Amino acid sequence: MIFASHRNIAVKKSLAATLITGLCSAGLLATHAHAQTPGAAQNSFFHQGDILLRGRVIGVLPQNFSSTVSVIGGQVRTTDQIAPELDLSYFLTDHISVEAIAASTRHEVWASHTQIGRVDVGAVWVLPPTVTLQYHFSPVGAFQPYLGAGITVAFFYATQPAGPIVSKVGFSNSIGPALQAGIDYRLNDHWFANFDVKQIFIDTKARINGGAITAKTSLSPTVVGAGIGYRF
Repeated sequence: MIFASHRNIAVKKSLAATLITGLCSAGLLATHAHAQTPGAAQNSFFHQGDILLRGRVIGVLPQNFSSTVSVIGGQVRTTDQIAPELDLSYFLTDHISVEAIAASTRHEVWASHTQIGRVDVGAVWVLPPTVTLQYHFSPVGAFQPYLGAGITVAFFYATQPAGPIVSKVGFSNSIGPALQAGIDYRLNDHWFANFDVKQIFIDTKARINGGAITAKTSLSPTVVGAGIGYRF
C-alpha cells in the first residue's frame, strides 16, 4: 500500500509537470511560428480594455508533496475534486491581462500509514481566490496561448470531523504563489473555448481534537480546467 501511495503521488507530479511544460512549450512555439509567418494578420485576439468572462469545469488535484502527523505519524491524504469555476480577465494592453479566479471545492482528508492504520480526519471546503498577471502570445490560426503568475489566498471553512476518533478539527488558511498556462481558441469575435492549467503552492496545518494531534501538508494542488469564455 505504501508503494501504491508513492506511485499515485509520482503520477500526479508527472501529470502536472507534463501539462504545464506542454502548454509553456506551445506558447513559445506559437510565438516563434507567428514570427516566421509572412504577413501574419493579427497581433492579438484581444485589445486593451477588453473584459473576458470565462466559465470552466475544473479538476482540483492536491499534490500533498510533503506532510507530517504528530503523535501517531503517517501521511496526510486528500481527495481530488471536480467543480465549476468562474474567472474574469481585464486586458491592460493587447497582450497583458489581469485575471481573477473564484471556485470552491470540498475535500475528504485522512491520514494514512499511521501507527493505528488509516485515520479519517473529516471534510473541509476550500475557497482559494487567485489573481494572476498574464501574457498572451500572438495567435497562430485560431489559437492564442498565454502564461501567468500570481498569488492565491486559500480559506478553509465548513469543516466536518469524521468521528469517532476525530471529534474536532480545524485547518489554517494559507497564502502562496500560483503559476498558470493556457490556450484560448477563437470561435468567433466574442466566444472562445479555453484550456487552462494552474499549479498553486499552498500549505495548511490541521489541529485535531483541540490540538492533541497536529498535521501539516503541502497541498499544492494542480488545477486543470476547460470551458468557454465571452469577450465584452
